[in-house]
Amino acid sequence: MTEMVFGSVPVREGEPILPRWWRTIDKWSMGCVLLLFGVGILLGLAASPPLAERNGLAAFYYVQRQAFFGGVALLVMVLVSMMSPQMVRRLGVLGAAGAFAALALLPVLGTDFGKGAVRWYSLGFASVQPSEFLKPMLVIVSAWLMAASQEINGPPGKSISLALVLVVTGLLAIQPDFGQATLVLFIWGVMYFVAGAPFLLLVAMAGMAGLGGTLAYQSSEHFARRIDGFLAPEVDPRTQLGYATDAIREGGFFGVGVGEGSVKWSLPDAHTDFIIAVAAEEFGLILVAFIILLYTTITVRSLRRLVRERDPFIRLAGTGLACTFGVQAIINMGVAVRLLPAKGMTLPFVSYGGSSLIAGGMMLGMLLAFTRTRPQGEIGDILLRRRR
Repeated sequence: MTEMVFGSVPVREGEPILPRWWRTIDKWSMGCVLLLFGVGILLGLAASPPLAERNGLAAFYYVQRQAFFGGVALLVMVLVSMMSPQMVRRLGVLGAAGAFAALALLPVLGTDFGKGAVRWYSLGFASVQPSEFLKPMLVIVSAWLMAASQEINGPPGKSISLALVLVVTGLLAIQPDFGQATLVLFIWGVMYFVAGAPFLLLVAMAGMAGLGGTLAYQSSEHFARRIDGFLAPEVDPRTQLGYATDAIREGGFFGVGVGEGSVKWSLPDAHTDFIIAVAAEEFGLILVAFIILLYTTITVRSLRRLVRERDPFIRLAGTGLACTFGVQAIINMGVAVRLLPAKGMTLPFVSYGGSSLIAGGMMLGMLLAFTRTRPQGEIGDILLRRRR
């Protein structure tokens, strides 16, 4: 019987933290994160100077800020990835409480920066978006509750986590931020499915989500405008989707050349929500395919390592974090190519944004902590012993 997972070796007594961390971390996933950050800086150099010029700032003002926040995010990622699963759980619970309070106070103290949705706190020198930090924390809390419900005489964790997620979804819808609300509900559904939820219950939840979307369409002009734009047979060339579609079409396979793209001069969010359009126009399909490969590698490798994990909390939390990371990337790129309605969601570790980068670093740090190799019996070995 093996006592190891993924070829790990037992923890050596007295081994320093850094050597143990380096020996047990998923180096491929961490390397892909570093490459994504490098791609983000490269695209920031291409996309942000026009915005800086319009705002009367130095040409590389936003690139410098992205490099700073990205450096902080990488530091946070490394520090969190060194934590034990128990420490990550405590961080998630405390962080969820703080992020939930911040989200609840947004209608009173938040600002919309002229974008029609109150999602941020303005700090003068920077802004903070609580929902970015709440997503990974909510995954941790939900996984903790679901895992506790599987214990003998355990609490009704699945019901409690559902109630918590519905409250968060309601607060996000008030902003309005239906994209983040949909993502939170979807990720909870994935975790519930992994925890053993009946398939018919998930179908019923999907139907309820569809009903909620219909009500939102009828009651929210902001939501209805985005859905109508997505369903329109022709794309208005003067909209963000129109500019992004033209840019992707112009880029072709090899792109128009570094610095030769025009979409960054037309799109106000070229450095954030539509950064993939800049990549497609200037660097072509080659860079876009490389970016997709990086996201796929991180997500799939994490899920493959988690599928053999015996601890239900680690398995559920890691699955939720990996899917949050991968699905958010799919949504951002899907919006740019008009496969999905506009969501206002960043591309993790590539788009500009302090909250997005630091929250992403925290989320990836948690995921790396859960996928570190640890001495333990594999789940197949445990089941075999039980049968005997």
